[in-house]
Parts: sequence; structure tokens; C-alpha cells
Amino acid sequence: MDLSQYRVPGTMVVFLFISMFICIILPIILVLLWRKKTGAKFTSSLFGAGTFIVFALILESILHRVVISAMGQDAFTALPFYAIYGGLAAGTFEELGRYITMRFIMKKDLDKKESIMFGMGHGGIESIIMMGSISISNIVMSFMINSGQGNQLIEGLTPDMQQQVFDQVSTLWLTAPPLALVSALERVFAITFHICASYLVYRAVKDKKFVLCLLAVLLHALMDGVVVMISQTTGSIFLTEAFVGVFALVFAVLTVRAYRRDTAVE
Repeated sequence: MDLSQYRVPGTMVVFLFISMFICIILPIILVLLWRKKTGAKFTSSLFGAGTFIVFALILESILHRVVISAMGQDAFTALPFYAIYGGLAAGTFEELGRYITMRFIMKKDLDKKESIMFGMGHGGIESIIMMGSISISNIVMSFMINSGQGNQLIEGLTPDMQQQVFDQVSTLWLTAPPLALVSALERVFAITFHICASYLVYRAVKDKKFVLCLLAVLLHALMDGVVVMISQTTGSIFLTEAFVGVFALVFAVLTVRAYRRDTAVE
């Protein structure tokens, strides 16, 4: 297998840079703009980021390992179980994580503008960790391949591992360049959702209505579960992203209205 004979189109490299900007720089810009507009504290975004790391990346991952150990990896091949379990796990850990952080750590400084900042931090760090790192990796591999150093990516690997690497990097020259923005667009939708969910959980804390936190859990589980169902049954990334986009848009409209009513009351 010789990767030196392949080249990544220049347009693909450009779109990879755009995707990296959206996934990494855009969340930071949102935080800076929101602070300038409202005076919200940077620490609220850090609390949001920390909540995602602790509850989603660490605690939820522990649950997954326990479930796999108890039920076996094959359990996740059953689509209904995978969709329901995955959705409920993500929704429970992330939304309860928001509630715990807001209720017990941020209680002295918590208000509506800080809840939005919290959501930006939560969704932003997810975007940076989950997709930003992938964008950077793809850019590095593209430069290596285009400079004739592609074989370094598979040097010393077994034939099976070389094939896996080839299957991964070949998408860089086989995929239509604009499709590189799909993952970035998904992050925009995800950040929107996290901002709205953070405001909903904030209302649960402020109004002492835990049922609103449970609503956030169900909404999160519903979105993630349906995404799994659509992607696994249709294989269409466009249908998947269309659903996420509509879901996030409706949630955003309702959240903006609630936020404005909150402001009017104050």
C-alpha cells in the first residue's frame, strides 16, 4: 500500500480549515460576544465545560464500560436498545450534571445570562474535544499526504491496521469537499441545543421545579435516540442533520421567547 500516490484536493483542505474554525474558534467567539453584551462571567463557561468533562466524558464513560461488561458488546448491536440506552445515558448524565453544578456550585452567581454562558461552555468544549481535534488531525494528515509523507501514517503497522488507516484517510480525497462542513454544522446545532438545555435547567433550579430538569433529560434523550435511529436505518447524514437542525431550531425559538419573558418580568 502506497499513500504517496494520493493527493488531497486543495478545496478539501480549505473546507477542513473552515470546519476547524467553526468547531474550535466559533465557541470561543460566542463566549466573548456574550460576555461583552451581557457582562456574564467567564467562570460560568468554565463550569459548563467542566460539567461536560466530568459527567459526560468520565462518569458516563464509566457507565458504558459497566454495561458492556455486564451485557457484552453485542447488546449495542440491537438498534432499539442502543438508541434508547444511548439517549437516556447522555440525557441523564449531562442534564443532571447541569442541575447539580447550577444548584450547588453556581447558586450564588446563577442567573439567566450565566445559564447561557454555561451552555456555551458546555457545548463549546464538546465541540472542541469531539470535532475540533478530528479537524486538526485531518488537516495534518492532508498536509502529510500532499507532501509525499503519507506512508509515515502506516509505517510499521500490520496489514489490517494499514487498511484501517487507508479507509480513514481515503475519505479526504474521495469525499466531496463541502461535506467536510457537515460535522461542523452538527456542532452548531449541538451548541444551540446545549445553550437551550442549560437555560431550561436554570429555570428548574430558580423556580425549584425539578420536573423541568427531567424535561431536559427527556428532550436530550429524544434527540440523541432519534439521531441513532435515523442514521442507522437510513444511513443518510442529511436526514440526520436535518432532524437535529429542526429540533435545535424549535428549542431555540421557545428558549428565546422564555428568556425574553424572563427579562420583561425583571
